[in-house]
Amino acid sequence: MSIRARMTLWYTALLAGLLAVMGLIIYTRLSRNLYASVDQTVASRAAEVSQAISEVLTARTDPQTYLLRERVILPRIDVFASPGVYVQVLSADGQILAKSENLGNQILPLSMAQRGLVFDRERNELVTLTVQQVPLRMIAVPIIWRGQAVGMVQVAGSLRDVEDMLAQLRQLMALVLALGILVAAAVGTWLTSRALQPMDTITRTARGIVEAQDLGQRLDYRGPMDEVGRLVTTFNDMLGRIESLFQAQQRFIADVSHELRTPLTTTQGYLDLLERDQVRADPQAEREILATIRNEVARMGRLAADLLLLAQAEAGITLAKQPVELDTLLLDVYRQARMLSTGVKVRMGPEDQAVVMGDPDKLKQLFLNLVDNALKYTPAGGEVILSLRRETQGTGQGWACVHVADTGKGIPQE
Repeated sequence: MSIRARMTLWYTALLAGLLAVMGLIIYTRLSRNLYASVDQTVASRAAEVSQAISEVLTARTDPQTYLLRERVILPRIDVFASPGVYVQVLSADGQILAKSENLGNQILPLSMAQRGLVFDRERNELVTLTVQQVPLRMIAVPIIWRGQAVGMVQVAGSLRDVEDMLAQLRQLMALVLALGILVAAAVGTWLTSRALQPMDTITRTARGIVEAQDLGQRLDYRGPMDEVGRLVTTFNDMLGRIESLFQAQQRFIADVSHELRTPLTTTQGYLDLLERDQVRADPQAEREILATIRNEVARMGRLAADLLLLAQAEAGITLAKQPVELDTLLLDVYRQARMLSTGVKVRMGPEDQAVVMGDPDKLKQLFLNLVDNALKYTPAGGEVILSLRRETQGTGQGWACVHVADTGKGIPQE
């Protein structure tokens, strides 16, 4: 699965989860409030009816007889019954004394256990029941006369409107959730495509570089310097670094081909001479040819070492620096130069003592390269002079100057 698809999926799933949790919270709170509102209405109506009947019975000496025989003067039950609220009055023995007109032929059921709890005045319990497929929330409270329970009031509230409203809310929430998922998927796809567009550009550029073998290409980015901007900058820097390393490699190969061509050609030529009969018959000529071949092989070894050092320098290899006694190092170079010289005099000039921070092996190789070049371009009878001088500046810091001078033809000014 691609990054774009995974990001879109995660974005859609996150938004769908948030919508589902938010919808669940809203549904739970609204459902609780609606049911609580019905319970409060039912309880308040029951208290009102019970209080009204208790006030009528206050002056009576026989409330049971009054309730059974003189019901006509009881307060109208329908005054307390609003649409969806049903009221029913029972005597102590469970006989129905009155009920609201909206009950019609129906009655509100009450179990013996519930009636016993009401008359014992332990608690007035709200219960949920169904009458003629209508869900109801009902409460039963006693009618009190001189501290005794002489009757009972039942009040029930219909839950149909509440459940219809909650059903509509569930449908609406499902619709909103579905639309939210679709919108999240569309917006997520658009956002991820826009966010990953620079990545596609980087991919196309990298593919173009590979196919065209053109390391000079760069990403053209004009956006803000955010994560993508920094990535593009880093990618361009990396391309520049790769290009420079590739060019260094090309130069190295060219240097190797150029520098090794001459000694290889010379060696091949002398080897061809050794195969001739007239050379084999002259021991002196054979020794001279072998000495020349030996010198050319040694020069190829030095060239290979020099080219390797050049490649390391262009690749950014850091040197391990340490204190180096430059006068002692230059003396070693002088001794080795005397062994390399053929017909050219090598001598030491003025030599000061100096200690520098550097790589002794690389410094020695550097000086030997200079000496070898001086010996190569100085004719027989000439002279190569090595010298070391300290130069101190006004700040107290100084330079160690190594001179390799020769009496050869020199280097053209241009």
